[in-house]
Amino acid sequence: MIWKDYFDLERDYKAIVRSFDEDAYLSEAVKAYYGVRILNQDPWEALCSFIISQNNNIPRIKGIISRLCETFGEEIDENCYTFPSSKKLSGLTAEDLSSIRAGFRAKYIIDAAQKVQSKEIDIYGLSNLPLKAAQDALIKIKGVGPKVADCALLYGCKHYDAFPLDVWMKRVLSELYGENLPNCNQKYLGIAQQYLFHWRRNLDSIEIVQAKK
Repeated sequence: MIWKDYFDLERDYKAIVRSFDEDAYLSEAVKAYYGVRILNQDPWEALCSFIISQNNNIPRIKGIISRLCETFGEEIDENCYTFPSSKKLSGLTAEDLSSIRAGFRAKYIIDAAQKVQSKEIDIYGLSNLPLKAAQDALIKIKGVGPKVADCALLYGCKHYDAFPLDVWMKRVLSELYGENLPNCNQKYLGIAQQYLFHWRRNLDSIEIVQAKK
């Protein structure tokens, strides 16, 4: 069933979070927010959405994606549209996207669509590549750096070893680990990142946890 894969319900998250027990901060994060999961989004949709997310805020991201779907997707129900395919967008220009108000991101969306459509980047095969090879493939796209690549790989390509680093997560690592990575199974760094992100964002004071070490 589609929803089982989307919510990653067949993955043994209990076993995964048990591997976090040796890390004091991860252990606290799991206790506080047990049940965090990674959604398995469509690889193309994830890539395009994270390109749109660059230097952006959530309301604007949602608005751009909504306009993208309404303008270039297919209507499948009243006010309900599909996400436009790479094939559809690859034949457009950045100027064609002016109505969705994506700004400088428009040319990146078009470049991504063209590279995916031409198979220069096998977006649906990235899950089968080692992380470094998958990252190297995505950063060939104009405007895609390590953070966007890792987000697309984690949320769209089942690369649970990807560890997206934005300004907030760099601050968290510096505060908790001295800029090192968490002490956990490297295969699940992306899941660890989600726990740490949500936990630290909602924590009032880190001193309490530090005292427990």
